[in-house]
Amino acid sequence: MLKCFYPDRVENSVFDIDFRKLYASGKRGVLFDIDNTLVEHGADSNKKVDAFFGGLHNMGFKTCLISNNDEERVTRFNKNINTEYIYKAGKPSGRGYLLAMQKMGVTKDETLFVGDQLFTDIYGANKAGLDNICVRPISPKEEIQIVLKRKLEKIVYASYNRYVKRNEKRAGLY
Repeated sequence: MLKCFYPDRVENSVFDIDFRKLYASGKRGVLFDIDNTLVEHGADSNKKVDAFFGGLHNMGFKTCLISNNDEERVTRFNKNINTEYIYKAGKPSGRGYLLAMQKMGVTKDETLFVGDQLFTDIYGANKAGLDNICVRPISPKEEIQIVLKRKLEKIVYASYNRYVKRNEKRAGLY
């Protein structure tokens, strides 16, 4: 029942993801949530994030920001990144994810989504049929509705962790 919210993988940060390995495996497009995935909620991009996107583009990746925020927020964040973007994406609806892939000119198999929320980001990526990675939120300072969702996410993560442990045992990895 909760599997629709399970990420394919969990990482501490976008900076911990091995994008070279993902590129070698055939990934060509990466969709990113912004708030608490790349920067603290509401923050502008910074030199580290700008350089991160520059590195992805140099590797050959196409990128797209996919956010439920308004256009002003997304364009302000995108100022130095110069990537494709979708604002008011309507996550977890699959519409924004599919539009982002279309903008990048990549297929589902070539696309990875990276976000920090299970009920919007990961659920939407799963509904769209995309490989995904959930990163830990950068900051605990969030809007009240997100704080409430984080409490529910703990239940999903407990179930997810049991699921992963069972599958690792079956595969002889545990």
